[in-house]
This record gives sequence, structure tokens and C-alpha cells, in this order.
Amino acid sequence: MIKTKGLTKYFEKIKAVDDLNLEINEGEIFGLLGPNGAGKTTTVRMFNTLTLPTSGTAEINGLDVVKEATKVKWLIGVSPQEMNLDQELTAYENLRLHGLLYKMKEIEQRIDELLSWSGLAERRDSLLKTFSGGMRRRLLVARSIMHRPKVLFLDEPTVGLDPQARRQIWDIIRDLNRQGVTILLTTHYIEEAELLCHRVGILSHGKLIALGTPEELKARVGHFVVESIDDGTTNYRLFDSRKEAYNFAQQRTDDVLIRESNLEDVFIKLTGGRIEK
Repeated sequence: MIKTKGLTKYFEKIKAVDDLNLEINEGEIFGLLGPNGAGKTTTVRMFNTLTLPTSGTAEINGLDVVKEATKVKWLIGVSPQEMNLDQELTAYENLRLHGLLYKMKEIEQRIDELLSWSGLAERRDSLLKTFSGGMRRRLLVARSIMHRPKVLFLDEPTVGLDPQARRQIWDIIRDLNRQGVTILLTTHYIEEAELLCHRVGILSHGKLIALGTPEELKARVGHFVVESIDDGTTNYRLFDSRKEAYNFAQQRTDDVLIRESNLEDVFIKLTGGRIEK
């Protein structure tokens, strides 16, 4: 569904994305992870036709994002990190405007469907400036799928939301995927990627340094973690087996915690954190 070959982007002398070769399958929820400045948003903007690559190619459903940008725009939906809904319009008006831009038929029926689906039917005629953060984010996602895209890009879809609102967005993402929508999301909430994504890719300094399912990536760095505190700093050490972790912990004179590793441990290990192995 999404395929890149040598995708590279420079901003003057800074290489934001470095020779990215990636394939995302149809019907997949794919997570793109990385520290700030790793190249996640630049990559997504190239997929969205908003930023031109310096070199290399990217295709969505066989369409080149540069040469066939107009056709690509009809295939994709975008929910950006920044809240770009019109605050002076109602929920209904925001969706209707999007439908008109896409020259949709049966706009009213689609609006009713999405307002009900997102739990916002009762706020249909309320101005956006009266909405909570979670409600705005749900409407942002609803707008992004107004024209029934095949591929949806979600850039930090739960940033700044409280735990309840985050879980509502998670349910929406899962439901969209069950309907057959291919989803690429970027997030700094590592547990979010572990819960939602079929596969994840980790970027560091513009390069793809790891790719696989959460379980595959955890196996790559170690299944068990020993946490200890040294001089007020929490340190983590990864081990392939519980026995190895236990043997190491037995040698410690301080209090330690043995636990199973998670995707956050993988992230820290591969992007230069303090985890040791």
C-alpha cells in the first residue's frame, strides 16, 4: 500500500530523512517512532504530498506522491498534530466544508454517520471553540475520513489528551482498521504503539534503524529487564531469559525489579538511552 525507495529529504545541509526504504502493507496499522527531530513528521509530510523529497520515491497504492500527487490526495486522509479545524464553525460545518472540497455526494448522510460514529451527534451545531480537547481530536479524525480514504495518516493523534480521551481515540483507530483502512501513525506514547500497531519502524537521525512487530523488536534487545537505582538514577539492563535476569539480580546488593521488556525499552536501547545489554 505504501512503498518507498531511497526516500531522502534535505533542509539545506540537514538530512531530515536518510535513504528510507519501507513497505507498509494494506490493512496494517503501522507505527512510526523516533525521538524529536528523527524525521517522522517530514516522512509523513512527503507521503501526504506536502513536502517534496530531495531524492528517492514514495508510492501509495502504486501512485507516485510527486508525479501523481492529485490522485494520491483522493486516496489519503490526514489528521495532523496541529489542530487545524475552524474554531468559528460548528462540528457540522467543519465536516460539510471538507465534503464540499472533495465534491462528495450524499454529504448530509456522511456527516450524520460520522457525528454518530465519533460520539458527537449531540454537539452537531456547537462551535468548535466550545469543545474539549478530546472532542476536537475525535472530530479531526472524523473529518480526515469524510471522503472515505483508503490510507489514513495520524500524526500524534492523542497528544495532550487525558487518559480517557486517549482510549476513545484508540477505539476509533481500531474500528477504522477493522473497516479496512490502512493506518500510519506517529506517536511519542510508546505504549500506544505497542497496543495498536501490527508493526513499527523506529527512526533515528532520519534513518530507519529497526522494523518489525513489537514482539520481534523486544526479542531483538531482550525479553527481560532488571531495573536498579544507582546514585538516584534508574538503570535498566536487558536479558534474553528470566534466568539470566535473575542471576544478575542476585549479584546486586541494592533493591532491583525484574520485569518483562516492553517497546519503550526497545526504543530507549536503540535510540541511545541508558539501557545496557
